Amino acid sequence: MPPWTVYILACGDGSLYTGITNDLDRRLAAHAAGTASRYTRSRLPVRLACREAAADRPAALRREAAIKRLARAEKLALVAAWESSTAPAAARRGRPRDRAPRAAAPPSPRSTGTGSGGRRGSPPRSGRR
Repeated sequence: MPPWTVYILACGDGSLYTGITNDLDRRLAAHAAGTASRYTRSRLPVRLACREAAADRPAALRREAAIKRLARAEKLALVAAWESSTAPAAARRGRPRDRAPRAAAPPSPRSTGTGSGGRRGSPPRSGRR
């Protein structure tokens, strides 16, 4: 059985994408061609920023979920640690940049409900109909 890999890609817009695969070269080629995921298709070019080996698919899925729960700064620290330990100095150019947080958009009228799941402005429904 092939080994599983958890990987992080640095996308062209500065965002990070995390995924798993059992054939990293094939998966990277698919990402570069725009056929691997909807997310990376619109954020080309992508480059491998970090990878970790996993014993099996369940372990890879657990690690992927753990990485996705990390804050952006923690992901960038993970990428920097991996790059400093494995990549030669010449290949470290072009690290993903840490973007400034986006300005908060004003809430839409639909998102300002009571949180009860009911219609806005109407009383909550009772159990009877």
